[in-house]
Amino acid sequence: MKSMKRKFGTGLVLLALPLGVAACGGSSDEGGGDGSGGSIDLVVYSTPQAAYEESIIPAFNESDAGADVDVTASFGSSGDQSRAVEGGAPADVVHFSLEPDVTRVVESGQVAEDWQEQGDYDGIVQNSVVSFGVRPGNPKDIQDWDDLIRDDVEVVTPNPFTSGGARWNIMAAFAQAGGADDEQAGLDYVGQMLGNTVVQDASARDSLNTFLSGQGDVIISYENEVIGAQDAGEELDLIIPDDTLRIDTPLAITEDADPAAQDFIDFLYSEEGQTLFAENGYRPVDEAVLEEFSDTFPEPATLYTIDDLGGWETVSTDFFDPEAGKIADIQRELGEATE
Repeated sequence: MKSMKRKFGTGLVLLALPLGVAACGGSSDEGGGDGSGGSIDLVVYSTPQAAYEESIIPAFNESDAGADVDVTASFGSSGDQSRAVEGGAPADVVHFSLEPDVTRVVESGQVAEDWQEQGDYDGIVQNSVVSFGVRPGNPKDIQDWDDLIRDDVEVVTPNPFTSGGARWNIMAAFAQAGGADDEQAGLDYVGQMLGNTVVQDASARDSLNTFLSGQGDVIISYENEVIGAQDAGEELDLIIPDDTLRIDTPLAITEDADPAAQDFIDFLYSEEGQTLFAENGYRPVDEAVLEEFSDTFPEPATLYTIDDLGGWETVSTDFFDPEAGKIADIQRELGEATE
């Protein structure tokens, strides 16, 4: 099977408002506790806003450990959130879309160097896979990556120099084209794919809004973004290509965190917390919970990880350095921004 499809009804107005809010970032005092049990400043990338506000934080406050804990959450692009914490914004728990965004606050002294060793999952709290969203019924018969470089297909994906999600998309495209073994083949494919891209928005959420407004034949996106759009009533189909990349989103506690922050993290990794992530379209890292949702999250034939491509330290420098990165070179040739 080359794809998995989920189909739902329409509801653009319902989805557009929360998507637009998340794209711009924002904060909310979602905690139901009175603060007598502590307070937590949660700093998160934009995509899981609904999951945290509507499911996870309320459930934590209903638990014994979180009943009296006040949780204040802020949401925005992962890089902006990371730079805000680096600049002194209050943070007890950070959840970003890219490991380099955690590295930034490690280097600034706000998160311990051994953050990946604190727990059983290397600091990853949930994951996803790079997927495609297509028009209802898939009129262009888009099944795999080769279809994205056809002359009759228009692609939507964000700019990788403003969007963490776009970097996952680009590296998935690079990997499936053989980039781990033949770098030039991978870069050639990425150049063709970006050449077919009609809009490079600033964020993954902006790109989803662009696609839902009618532009493009296919959007490259987090699997959970497409699922979330479908569950909100949007008309689009989900395609999981045979060869794709696993998206790992890191979670860390800060050095001066309120003691209640550890209780919150423990809740996120609990069976209940992992189930809530799964119900919101994210693949749980708990294998037992993932197995319960195996029908929702099929295993791709080939699932690359960022480590297969050298890890984020190498990838960030070699591919996404604004001056000397290989993707920056492609962007300049296409006349696209690299800042």
